[in-house]
Amino acid sequence: MIEAGFTVAGGGHPICPIMLGQERLASIFADEMLARGIYVVGFSYPVVPKNKARIRVQLSASHSDEDINKAVNAFVEVGKKLNVIS
Repeated sequence: MIEAGFTVAGGGHPICPIMLGQERLASIFADEMLARGIYVVGFSYPVVPKNKARIRVQLSASHSDEDINKAVNAFVEVGKKLNVIS
């Protein structure tokens, strides 16, 4: 995800916030991910500070490499579509 251009916070923890900044962007991003079969949650103010909106993902040992690759590919696709990454 970092190599693709995303800012990932919470290094070394199974809960990985993907920082997006804008509240509306986080909501749209989460909806786009769900349309691709990836359940993620967008968090924005007042749950997190203003302009610190994010998508929160949680990894577990039950996720296969295929699961992770599918999610990363969807993040990249949506990130490009919404001009989050180039």
